[in-house]
Amino acid sequence: MSGVSGQDASTAEPVIEQRTGPITLGDHEFQEIREFIYRRAGIHMSTAKRALVAGRLEKRLRELGCRGYREYLDRLRGDAGPGTEVQRAIDLLTTNETYFFREQKHFAFLAERVLPELQSASNVRIWSAACSSGEEPYSVAMLLAEHRGTKPWAVLATDLSQRVLERAAKGVYPMERAERIPRPYLRAYCLKGVGSQTGNFSVARKLRDHVSFRRLNLNEALPGDIGEFDVIFLRNVMIYFDLPTKQALCKRLLAHLKPGGYFFIGHSETLNGVNSDVALEAPSIFRRP
Repeated sequence: MSGVSGQDASTAEPVIEQRTGPITLGDHEFQEIREFIYRRAGIHMSTAKRALVAGRLEKRLRELGCRGYREYLDRLRGDAGPGTEVQRAIDLLTTNETYFFREQKHFAFLAERVLPELQSASNVRIWSAACSSGEEPYSVAMLLAEHRGTKPWAVLATDLSQRVLERAAKGVYPMERAERIPRPYLRAYCLKGVGSQTGNFSVARKLRDHVSFRRLNLNEALPGDIGEFDVIFLRNVMIYFDLPTKQALCKRLLAHLKPGGYFFIGHSETLNGVNSDVALEAPSIFRRP
């Protein structure tokens, strides 16, 4: 009988038996997963998210050969830090949907009001605090490149997920993602893929050099070297948090917003009862006095 090519029975790795039926997510396991993601990411996951959790984790359980969610939870307890199963679970459970120039009125306000006000500034720094796969910080960077010319500027892009940050730093996207990028910016700051990259486009190096990507958990103490910013984007993030988490998060981030700086949140979000340190300038746009 022929064996594994290049190996004998004593050196070949065992085959993990794969389950063929569904892996049921029980009440207690779901509650533990809810508590896990709240502790680690500050995300309040309602009971309505049970199907979403099962859909996102079941494939991972099968990859690991876990017989059920209890076994997977036991594995998470013995694991911690970047590059571990805890980080992988966080990556799978956090939502990363975004696109270029999302919520166009925000970018119009940035281009027509904010950046002209900052024209004489010696340097401009903008923070995309939940950057996901990079579309938001690169959209901001295109506007900065247009308005700042040779004057210094920089974008800090942070996210909880190491997986999406690695993808974002490469700046490569399917061609259909380019549909929302204004044509002049597309020509000036994007390159059409050829060869193995046919069907994709990449953000030009001259833009990527101004954008730095960094993993940060916004629900933990922020590093002392993060500095101050003229603008902070925290859009479509607080919808996942309860009120105490929102309050602590805004206090933490606004400590890094310069006086006169702007704070952008999602159109479906509010700061009512969350923070009174900034004043409303336009729908979902606030300014620090």
